[in-house]
Amino acid sequence: MKKKLIHLLSCIVPNIFVSIAYKNLTTPRIHKLRPHEATVLDKAIQTDFSFGGFTIKTYQWGTGSKSVLLVHGWEGQAGNFADLIELLINDGFKVHAFDGPGHGESTKGGTSLFEFNKLVVQLIKTFKADHLVSHSFGGVASSIGLGMFPEIKIKRFVLFTTPNKLIDRIEFVADTIGISNRVTTRLIKKIEFEKGIIVDNMNVADYVQKASVEKALILHDINDKILPIEQSKEVEAAWKEARLEKITGTGHYRILRTKSVLQKALNFLNS
Repeated sequence: MKKKLIHLLSCIVPNIFVSIAYKNLTTPRIHKLRPHEATVLDKAIQTDFSFGGFTIKTYQWGTGSKSVLLVHGWEGQAGNFADLIELLINDGFKVHAFDGPGHGESTKGGTSLFEFNKLVVQLIKTFKADHLVSHSFGGVASSIGLGMFPEIKIKRFVLFTTPNKLIDRIEFVADTIGISNRVTTRLIKKIEFEKGIIVDNMNVADYVQKASVEKALILHDINDKILPIEQSKEVEAAWKEARLEKITGTGHYRILRTKSVLQKALNFLNS
């Protein structure tokens, strides 16, 4: 009933609901860290720096010769990689992570894919990272950034699930809210105008083909209810350097806390 009412109202006052949907797309919620995640962050060397009007929190562990950057997903934060971080440190990696704009301990506020991918590129260069790990939306930000800057060389890239098409995300939010097709069309036009892009061209499958990545591994649970595995399949089909490994029994978030899956990621990073 609520969605039907919203659909009706969005037809009557479309501009209001364009603004509501846009805010939903660009304002991440902050989720509380688990105790273990907070403990791992407390052990890091923490640094703040300014980026596009945000104060970004970065984290570093270990002193190994191999450098890896961890890129969390939408509404995630660096602590989500806590279990993997411990494995990487013990295996001789220097580990870098960060809380994205509007996420975790970084400055709160509206943000988007476009701030995220610029930040990822900057941090890869700053930390001289040649290994990369992402979760969900973090794979979008990383892949688009690498595709835009093919001079950046990455040896190994692990993606714990990955969306493909930006339009799918927009349509998912539109359906969740219940807005009309007319409002969705206006929302897309607003995004394209403000960001200077064509939404239909913002596909991970297109950008990974331009990226300089030696090998990539996509890990995705076949029963992921947040992000269907079909999106990772689309990316793998377009990316000759990538291999998709289907996982079971973890879902979208527990995949980052499942030891057997984390070991697969670690083995690949060392391959």
